[in-house]
Amino acid sequence: MTITEMPFKPYAPGTQPGNDTPAYRSTGLRHPTQSLLRIPQSVTELSGPQFSPAQYPPTANIAVNDGVEAMGERIIVQGRVLDEDGRPVAGSMVEIWQANAAGRYNLPRDAHDAPLDPGFKGIGRVFTDAQGGYRFITIKPGAYPWGNHENAWRPNHIHFSLFGPGYATRLITQMYFPGDPLLALDPIFLATPDAAARARLVASFDLAVTQPNWALGYRFDIVLRGRNATPMEDGDDHH
Repeated sequence: MTITEMPFKPYAPGTQPGNDTPAYRSTGLRHPTQSLLRIPQSVTELSGPQFSPAQYPPTANIAVNDGVEAMGERIIVQGRVLDEDGRPVAGSMVEIWQANAAGRYNLPRDAHDAPLDPGFKGIGRVFTDAQGGYRFITIKPGAYPWGNHENAWRPNHIHFSLFGPGYATRLITQMYFPGDPLLALDPIFLATPDAAARARLVASFDLAVTQPNWALGYRFDIVLRGRNATPMEDGDDHH
């Protein structure tokens, strides 16, 4: 059996966001308008290059930058990366990016007039361990306006990028926070029709991850494929 023939459990209908979601306006400009063509991938595309901590140094604590502590609520985000059968995915390169506590990205194209934070670059990287585990120290990101519709605000969220053994195996998703009132109004969150699948995008508060007198802890497990897969995106827009 070749790599391209390995079977996997398909996604359940409605558990992944649609390419064209009218309420999320920019999808109308970038979704496919014709039937997709299957292009066979080579072994090289599926198995290389190999990402390693030596090539891509981990940055697990992004709540400090050049010795300057970031402003805002320090948090710990911890979880596991799993396959469709609940088995750990070891060695996956996990990257995050997010807005600062005021709701602004450290990116030139972010025009939000909230202040930048010299103690916060907003990007991090780790590799999953033998049990598929990962852990970041960061700050809770702020909400921000994004112009999709009148008085539109994005909920607090953290972007996740996960790499397998090669560039063709990259997956992107977002992590949200429990109890956020903006979730019920957010077209990106609501782009996944199935409510149970959307719930897999919301982290859970975890007292076992919380460090006393220092930081609250959240758990966010990521399932890469199958009927219980975490909803994934098809791009890396900072929204």
